[in-house]
Amino acid sequence: MKCPRCGAEMTLDSHRKIPLMMCYECGYIEGRNMEGEPSPNSNFARLKGLNLNETAAFLSAGLLSAGMEVDAKRIVEWLMNPAK
Repeated sequence: MKCPRCGAEMTLDSHRKIPLMMCYECGYIEGRNMEGEPSPNSNFARLKGLNLNETAAFLSAGLLSAGMEVDAKRIVEWLMNPAK
C-alpha cells in the first residue's frame, strides 16, 4: 500500500493493539488526518544534516541506551579518522 501523503511504501505496524499501516518516511498512520506537508527529508537525510557534535551526541545516546557504553568523545574520534 502506498502512503497517500508522500507516496512511499507503508508497513504494517503490528506492535499496537490494533495493527495499522504506517509510513516510516513521513510518519503518516492509517486513518489519521493528513495535516501539513510531508517532510522532504528521510530520517537518514536528517541525520546527515547534523553537525559533528550533534551526530556524536545522537549516536552515543542511542548506543548507551542499547547498553554498549560508548561515549561521544570516542565517536567524534572515530568520525574524524578517515577509513583506510
